[in-house]
Amino acid sequence: MVTGGSRGIGRACALALARAGARVVITYAGNEAAAQETLSLLEKASGQARALKFDVSDTGACQAAVEQVVKELGRLDVLVNNAGVAVDGLVMRVKDADWDLQLDTNLKGPFALIRAACRPMMKQRSGAIVNITSVVGEMGNAGQAAYSASKAGMIGLTRSVARELASRNIRVNAVSPGFVDTDMTAKIGGEVRQRLLQGIPLERLGTAEEVASAVVFLASDLASYITGEVLKVNGGMYME
Repeated sequence: MVTGGSRGIGRACALALARAGARVVITYAGNEAAAQETLSLLEKASGQARALKFDVSDTGACQAAVEQVVKELGRLDVLVNNAGVAVDGLVMRVKDADWDLQLDTNLKGPFALIRAACRPMMKQRSGAIVNITSVVGEMGNAGQAAYSASKAGMIGLTRSVARELASRNIRVNAVSPGFVDTDMTAKIGGEVRQRLLQGIPLERLGTAEEVASAVVFLASDLASYITGEVLKVNGGMYME
């Protein structure tokens, strides 16, 4: 199950998982055309796919979605919390509604989905949860106080839940992308883009497929002894 799976990093994750042999369910909030395009690509990759439309900030909808997946497919082995939203603005100008939107979508939604998914995973005594955080959740970024806070919160959520669920053989990890070539970064151009690239040792933006490769790794048995980890996919932009 890949949230925000209709485009960008979510689509790349869904396709990579399908090519690895998974039956994939994508979720999306409202872009019907993008969701249908992704479904077509998934069907070519694996022969079957499903799409569920709901808002991840609705905790009841998160619970219902997980229950539907388990009912129809019999189990849930992998949850990828990718859906997110960013509303940039200096902290003095951030509106309550914009703060709430980002925290509800980027943090409360993943929490609700983890809460719902851990029950069937505990019963089957196996599972992998991969949360998509961000480099700005680790290092901060001017003009993104709410987004950074939500992504930093996701790291804390990842590590806490990893400790809770490890005894049931459920691994919980995060992938922290840097600046990736998607719709969100396509608007960055000119001098701003050049300054951005100068801060990346590999001197380029990442690709959605490179993030997806990290997600598939953490979801697979190749990462069977890894939990509570934050895997950086940022071209060296931020190192600890």
